[in-house]
Amino acid sequence: MVFLSKINSIYVDVMAQIDLNLIRTFVTLFEAGSVTLAAERLFVTQPSVSYSLAKLRELFDDALFTRSREGIQPTFVAEQLYVTLREALTRIEGAVQSTRQFDPASTERHFRIALSDLGELGFLPLILARLNHEAPLAEVEVLALQVDEVGDWLASGKVDAAICRQAVPGSRSQVLIQEHYVCLLSAEHPRIDDSLDLATYLGERHVVVTRTSGHGIAEEVLQAMKLERRIALRVPHFSVLPKIIADTDLLAILPAQIACMFVAEGGLKMLELPFELPDFEVSLHWRASSEQSAALDWFRQLIAEAIIEGQL
Repeated sequence: MVFLSKINSIYVDVMAQIDLNLIRTFVTLFEAGSVTLAAERLFVTQPSVSYSLAKLRELFDDALFTRSREGIQPTFVAEQLYVTLREALTRIEGAVQSTRQFDPASTERHFRIALSDLGELGFLPLILARLNHEAPLAEVEVLALQVDEVGDWLASGKVDAAICRQAVPGSRSQVLIQEHYVCLLSAEHPRIDDSLDLATYLGERHVVVTRTSGHGIAEEVLQAMKLERRIALRVPHFSVLPKIIADTDLLAILPAQIACMFVAEGGLKMLELPFELPDFEVSLHWRASSEQSAALDWFRQLIAEAIIEGQL
């Protein structure tokens, strides 16, 4: 408690000396974990970021960040300051945005969205097509979705929106599509024609996309049924499946929409699974405070409309 009181005292003392750009630099450094990445996100040079960091260190009387093999690591003081400064930055930016008229046609705003590789394949082209039409000067940064982190990313403002099948506690959400799982395999599979029974399915070899993708329900269902597959390969992304499966006898489970895209490219086919998996919803998630920003509210609606209309 004594340390936190000291932090709060330091925070109050320096707020009179600190400008919004310094707060933004600190928050971006903390989230990026790299001076180089922070400079890119802030659209400034690395020396500018280093200069701002030097001023921050002087103001807070702490190193704030130390170098490591992974980039830079926050000190204990920086960890404590981040929560307060991120909240302050979010509130300030929200207040500023709420007083401005937002013009998509002229905006050069930088938007951030978290997507899985499936989202990049299925949704990103739809989003960009609409964005290029309505806001040709805007920029979008895609962060690789990490399902265990996305709630914190939204709450902190690290991303403006996220698309995933999991519920994200503390966020607002809108259902975009209803989905179900299918089996993807080579169109020339030597033992499977146009139907698939459970015994045949279990007798084949399989490629599995790791659970970090958020699509681990098949393993859970099979375990509950006390059934085991022969796993030949585990990969972190769905996007590599077409090249792997087309020339092998491997089977994979994936959402039907993306499976249809892969089949349309040739060399593959999809079949219904020989056991029940629950259907699921894919939703757009955002933080409630972003609804006060005309720009973020517009961005959220653009994403939803692009994807929902793209399914028609």
